[in-house]
Amino acid sequence: QQKKTPTDFGVLSLDLNELEVNGNWTPQEKALHEARLKAKAKRRLRKSSSRDSNRESFSDSVSGELSTDPHSPKGKNAVNDRKSRTGKGRGLPKKGGAGGKGVWGAAGMVYEVEEPDAKDPNYDESSQVNTVYATVVPELDERELEKTINPIVQEYFEHGDTKEVEMLLKELNLGHHKYEFSSLAVSLSLEGKASHRELTSRLLSDLSGKVLSEKDMSRAFDKMLKELPDLILDTPEAPQMLGQFIARAIADHALPMSFLDCYKGKVDCDHARAALDRASVLLSMKRKIMRLDNVWGVGGGQRPVKHLIKEMNLLLKEYLVSGELSEAEHCLRDLEVPHFHHELVYEAVVMVLESTGDIALQMMVKLLKAFWQTGLITLDQMNRGFQRVYDELPEINLDVPHAHSIMETFVDLCYQESVITKQLRDSCPTRGRKRFVSEGDGGIVKS
Repeated sequence: QQKKTPTDFGVLSLDLNELEVNGNWTPQEKALHEARLKAKAKRRLRKSSSRDSNRESFSDSVSGELSTDPHSPKGKNAVNDRKSRTGKGRGLPKKGGAGGKGVWGAAGMVYEVEEPDAKDPNYDESSQVNTVYATVVPELDERELEKTINPIVQEYFEHGDTKEVEMLLKELNLGHHKYEFSSLAVSLSLEGKASHRELTSRLLSDLSGKVLSEKDMSRAFDKMLKELPDLILDTPEAPQMLGQFIARAIADHALPMSFLDCYKGKVDCDHARAALDRASVLLSMKRKIMRLDNVWGVGGGQRPVKHLIKEMNLLLKEYLVSGELSEAEHCLRDLEVPHFHHELVYEAVVMVLESTGDIALQMMVKLLKAFWQTGLITLDQMNRGFQRVYDELPEINLDVPHAHSIMETFVDLCYQESVITKQLRDSCPTRGRKRFVSEGDGGIVKS
């Protein structure tokens, strides 16, 4: 067999064309051949049309580049123009130039306010009115109320600023438990000092009419009168103290004058009756209502210095008569002036110098030792008290000739009992004594 060359294939194709011309094809082959010819003609037509459109677009772009100013905004049309470049469509920009990502509409378009359609499925009738947004504070329940109020009252006992308490209470939603603030504050003060009770009375007076009404005050004290059997377990003097609170609140116009009249003949509890009787007695005394602002006494730091000195002198004199250390300590603590305890030391030493005999000396050493061991009088207050006596000893000696010798004896005893330091003992002033020579020298005084 011989291999066929390309020329041989050309001869075969010519033979097929001749057969076509001679009409030797079957009808099926002829129909298939005609379909191929039509498809080939369409492909040629499509290619020619795409070449013509590319030539037109290229010529337009070149002519545009030559005719437009590069510095003109119109010179960017070739890049930013939204006309179709595929040869299809009408040559107009998409959506009239208002389409594209992040575009709200065509330039210069003004949107009008659209009225909500009541037939819209998303239509909300309640949202069509003017909405006002406000911070809503949830109402405190009984447990949260006590946890929130206790720190506020305890901090108030430290700073004593009623305006700060008022501001904090306005930020809370106490709801119908508002009256319980007064009862909680009074309960905490009953367990505290006299100064705490004075601060509580001032707080109730300042909050009356601003945060708390007379009705709230009445409900609070009515609740406390009912709780007196429980309060007396922790504070035996609760009935008398509550009576003083009621009298002070009526005097400060925080409680109505008719508060006591509501309970006449209607009280079965003995403790509540004692509290109401105490309030009635304080209010019925002549001119006492004008002096009820001192029903708790004046706070330590607010008392005049002369008053504090008088109280300390009375304390020391009562101690010399009774000899009760616990009562003296209790009285000193009630004064609430730890920064002024050096005055007690000063008055005690002066009282020893002015006394006769050794009883007062021994009792004062015992008193100072007890105060020192309990920490009631600090080292600084002890040193300041003794130093003040050292500085005034020459003046005291004018009235008490033997003041120096008594002072030395008292200082030595205090040092032996570890009441004062060695440095303070050594700083005690001593009086220079004149020594006389023997009788054989003729009584001449040696210098």
